[in-house]
Amino acid sequence: MKMFESIKEQIKDIKKIVFVTGAGISQESGIPTFRGKDGLWRNHDAMKLATIDAFYNNPKLVWEWYNERRENIFAAQPNLGHKAIAELEKFAEVIILTQNIDGLHQKAGSSKVLELHGSIVKIKCSVCDFKDEMITEFSEIPPLCKCGNILRPGVVWFGESLPQDVWQKAMIAASECDLMVIAGTSLVVSPANILPIYAKQNNAILIEVNPENTEMSSEMDLVIRNTSAITLPELVSVFN
Repeated sequence: MKMFESIKEQIKDIKKIVFVTGAGISQESGIPTFRGKDGLWRNHDAMKLATIDAFYNNPKLVWEWYNERRENIFAAQPNLGHKAIAELEKFAEVIILTQNIDGLHQKAGSSKVLELHGSIVKIKCSVCDFKDEMITEFSEIPPLCKCGNILRPGVVWFGESLPQDVWQKAMIAASECDLMVIAGTSLVVSPANILPIYAKQNNAILIEVNPENTEMSSEMDLVIRNTSAITLPELVSVFN
């Protein structure tokens, strides 16, 4: 409990916790980050592969890249960070606002997960309203919808808006929490980077868990320079 000793008395009876998570929490499950040294595939710029323009220009290449990521994600298992967040539901209301698209929070057992950037597991049509969560393999690349148009990953690409219903729920959760833990993300992507502002307006305690320095560190009540897998199980012990 040493990591949280300075604010233990402030947080041990808290009832509403919001986690804002990013790629860093899943890195220890073997999922590379976009910005990390191992975050590129086939020497392509990941940012350029994760746009609607890239998809329309070369859907086969984009799908090959996403299939590589999907295989990696399907094989990945939640780490101690994911599991600790799920365990906290025994002691408080926990809502996860994740920028990740890997579904590992759900695999770990968390029941309230808002996927801000969509899900790589889910598939949808680029034109019609078709959606599916069960397709894991395709007979052709790029895969086609029954309507004849190309299917796409159910993710939010750069330049696309977040699903409004998800974002509305995220803002409400952030503005009502007593404690916000920002884990494995530098929150440089908009609009997720304003979530701590909503929490602060509710006088919530802000904790950052990240091995690296970030621009928002000065705004935190507590900064822990360690990984989520090491840090978050210790947070559970504060409530236990």
